Amino acid sequence: MNARGRSYRYVGPADLKTAVRRGGGGRRIGSAADFAHWAAGQTAAELLEPFTFVVGMEGVLRLAPRRSEHVTCADGEHVLSAGEISFIREADRWVVDEVSNQSTGYCPDTASWSAVARALDAAELGRPSRFTHQVVFRRCPGCQECSIVHEDDFVCVFCGGDLPEEWNVDAAPPRDRRC
Repeated sequence: MNARGRSYRYVGPADLKTAVRRGGGGRRIGSAADFAHWAAGQTAAELLEPFTFVVGMEGVLRLAPRRSEHVTCADGEHVLSAGEISFIREADRWVVDEVSNQSTGYCPDTASWSAVARALDAAELGRPSRFTHQVVFRRCPGCQECSIVHEDDFVCVFCGGDLPEEWNVDAAPPRDRRC
């Protein structure tokens, strides 16, 4: 963990990370002007859909089209958070409508919200007080598969074993499988 929070390494399929071309990552959004310039280049239809996002290790928000892989958006690097985000105009200002930590490539903990909040504040984007949709990821200590916890039922969907209460996705080497 660093001063900005825990970092998350890519734990998804290896072939997706191998395909990443350096410098082709998501658009860096460090200020309100950066966001306004980026948003002006999006179509009305694109602005209605959520976007893929990561918060890079430097604490800056990066955005990419929704169907982009998070590992591509991050240039294959570690991140402080990752997920999906959508925006709306509210009183001549862009604000976050919805935001989640839904990234099966990085499986970030819900505690990564603080990095997202700092990045959104730096870009002067209005935001909610937390993820509007939180995904709880855990790695099974028994079978080593990564699961999504539903309705606080900390049971592995693959083997039925108990899942830990604390985030542990980095506890095992990445596998060629998504969370």
